[in-house]
Amino acid sequence: MKNAVYYTIAPKDLAAHLFEVTLIVDKPDPDGQVFSLPAWIPGSYMIREFARNIVRIHASSGDGDVALEKRDKHTWQAAPCKGPLVLAYEVYAWDLSVRAAHLDQTHGFFNGPSVFLSVRGQESLSHVVDIRPPEGEVFKAWRVATALPGLKAKRYGFGTYMAASYDELIDHPVEMGTFELATFKAHGVAHDVVITGRVPNLDMARLTADLKKICEAQIALFEPKSRRAPMDRYVFMTLALGDGYGGLEHRTSTALVCSRNDLPVKGQKEMSEGYRTYLGLCSHEYFHTWNVKRIKPAAFAPYDLSTEGYTSLLWLFEGFTSYYDDLMLVRSGLIDETAYFKLLAKTINGVLRGSGRTKQSVAESSFDAWTKYYRQDENSPNAIVSYYAKGSLVGLALDLTIRTETKGRKSLDDVMRALWQRYGRDFYSAIGGEGVSEAGVERLFDEVTGLKLKRFFDRYVRGTDDLPLTKLLAPFGVEVSDKRKDGKEAKASLNVRTTRDGNDCKLANVYEGGAAHRAGLSAGDILVAVDGLRVTATNLDSLLARYRVEDAVTVHAFRRDELMVFTATLASDDAPQMTLAGQSKPVALARLRANWLGMKTA
Repeated sequence: MKNAVYYTIAPKDLAAHLFEVTLIVDKPDPDGQVFSLPAWIPGSYMIREFARNIVRIHASSGDGDVALEKRDKHTWQAAPCKGPLVLAYEVYAWDLSVRAAHLDQTHGFFNGPSVFLSVRGQESLSHVVDIRPPEGEVFKAWRVATALPGLKAKRYGFGTYMAASYDELIDHPVEMGTFELATFKAHGVAHDVVITGRVPNLDMARLTADLKKICEAQIALFEPKSRRAPMDRYVFMTLALGDGYGGLEHRTSTALVCSRNDLPVKGQKEMSEGYRTYLGLCSHEYFHTWNVKRIKPAAFAPYDLSTEGYTSLLWLFEGFTSYYDDLMLVRSGLIDETAYFKLLAKTINGVLRGSGRTKQSVAESSFDAWTKYYRQDENSPNAIVSYYAKGSLVGLALDLTIRTETKGRKSLDDVMRALWQRYGRDFYSAIGGEGVSEAGVERLFDEVTGLKLKRFFDRYVRGTDDLPLTKLLAPFGVEVSDKRKDGKEAKASLNVRTTRDGNDCKLANVYEGGAAHRAGLSAGDILVAVDGLRVTATNLDSLLARYRVEDAVTVHAFRRDELMVFTATLASDDAPQMTLAGQSKPVALARLRANWLGMKTA
């Protein structure tokens, strides 16, 4: 293929976790070709410094070796030379996550930003990659899973794949190994399910049937008439571990990590909490196919992967996705409203637990994702709010507000469809697309709904007011209750979150204004005794159960290697305990709720 950039990637040393990458540039820049590796990957808003994993790099041409100068932490420049210019380098791959690359004797995985250097000035050319297997008979059974279009490679086979640009190349992760594979169709589009890792008695039939329901519900949300998906093929890639959780969205695939116990077992009919969590993760990443992979904030159109990309809209792109991920489980019939309200209550309680919500708005949380949300520490509950969690509640509140104020004529679904039609549907087409600005989002809400929502945005998006969810849920027949007890009837507490450190009890978070804070205890302290009785990793709650609110206790604790003594006046356990319940009467309210949740009524 002429006018293309060529890569070869092959597992070089599985025990050393090294990929070998070769990059060929037919027509290098006559002033010296510049190469660079992204500093971060879209969807994970933290500088990852992928270039630190390049352990050896060398350039050559037909005339011999070519000098390489490193210009900054992730940029190299080759001396002027005639083409083709060949760059060969090794990448250390030992990041068992969805963000970078991992390689050993069991499998290989990589995301493009962590392994493929870009060729400056040639990013818009076609990019061809030859994916090669490890050497040895034992690896003959390995296959390839990726949504990249094949060039000469057969489906699931090693060989050459192609992308229309560098941006497209690095938006297609690759899994190689002996994975489990199944395929289903959602509104006519093939969806592959790839499971890597040992999962005894995996019920793949149930998994594909459930994912089909989720995918079809989401496709219908954005394209209710045509039921047309925005891709020709989609791949769910899951790495099943003993313990793990995470996901990262891509334009036609997603990379996921889960606990193997979260996956369904043959013969098990009930919906376990772990399986529900896994389906919610799949739902979340699949929703991103529209919301952030095609409907994008202006700051991401295009991405600048060399430095942070600041936007105050992650409450919409991550928060609304978090609102819809569980909502799609109930709309697709996988869970009932009782299970959904339990999930919703958990989110509400989590947001209300930290005082950071009174100091940081979701717009500020979005903008500061790079330095605060993705770099959380022991004080984070007292300083920040999650644009995921509170953002999902903003989505809920806007949905309920719009439905109520328009008497059911409009909903958040209409806003999402308008965003899709205006900003997302043509983003990757020849027409091209643009991102939506902060001001553009608010204007679109007003335009689509016919409402004036500036006050809502001022209070709950740009401001830090708590959302009036009890009031908003009432017209839908949903009762909100707080199960916390008042006064001395409440559970006595130090108002902390603890973690296990060997057999010791370590303070992970000290909540602002609580008993431990007022006593002078700090995160990181190791509790030794309460009133002379030893504190272990597991017995703090049982020790405090013998006390009442306002009782004074003597606490011995180690701070670093110094023993300290504190007097704490126990307070009530102020962890929110909100519950939600749908009421069957009045029938009119139950019908409104059913319309919101997409459920049938009697």
